[in-house]
Amino acid sequence: MAISTYDTLKSGIADFLNRDDLTSVIPTFIDLASAQINRDIRHWKMEKRVTLTATDGLVALPSDWVGTIEVDHIDSTTNAFKRHLELFSDGEFSDRRYNSNEAAGDPVGFRHAASNIEIFPRSGTPKVELRYMAKVIALDSLNANFIIEDHPDVYLYGSLLHSAPYLVDDQRLAVWAQLYGAAVQRVNQESEKSKVSASTLTMRNKGMNTGAYSAKNYQFRG
Repeated sequence: MAISTYDTLKSGIADFLNRDDLTSVIPTFIDLASAQINRDIRHWKMEKRVTLTATDGLVALPSDWVGTIEVDHIDSTTNAFKRHLELFSDGEFSDRRYNSNEAAGDPVGFRHAASNIEIFPRSGTPKVELRYMAKVIALDSLNANFIIEDHPDVYLYGSLLHSAPYLVDDQRLAVWAQLYGAAVQRVNQESEKSKVSASTLTMRNKGMNTGAYSAKNYQFRG
């Protein structure tokens, strides 16, 4: 049986466990696996961009945020790019605020603060574009996502991994963990391979179009 939907995943889990009395708890195994997947997988298909406006130096992170890739300051009128913001440590951020005496100016850096991005300087209401990793769309009977469609083994072994403690099946725990870890590694490697292939293609195209081109001048951001 091919696994490509929420319902086929539930059936697959029951088949692997050879149990027909777990209907009520299998969705919990899947929910736990989903949370684990959002912690473990970083794939380019999870990337999103959003334009936000700072208030009192703070920008609320999107509800589906799991990691920041980059933050850019953009023009408030034209949305044109102005500069990349540097990620500051908490100590550096505090030092800059202290040494600048809260002077006004365009943002040059940021840090993560609770569920926000805090920019420096904190003046005005600048606009920023946040490029970030978003949570994988929640898997249920109404929704599918690229993981269940392209990498069903991640959901299957992740769910089986979380079934082991419930079933007190310590012998299977290591097996499911190994299979899940290998599946996750393949997904992350696929994403990295796609980025490397794209960067190589870009360098080749630039070399063909512009003549002399130095690879050291190329920087792949991802």
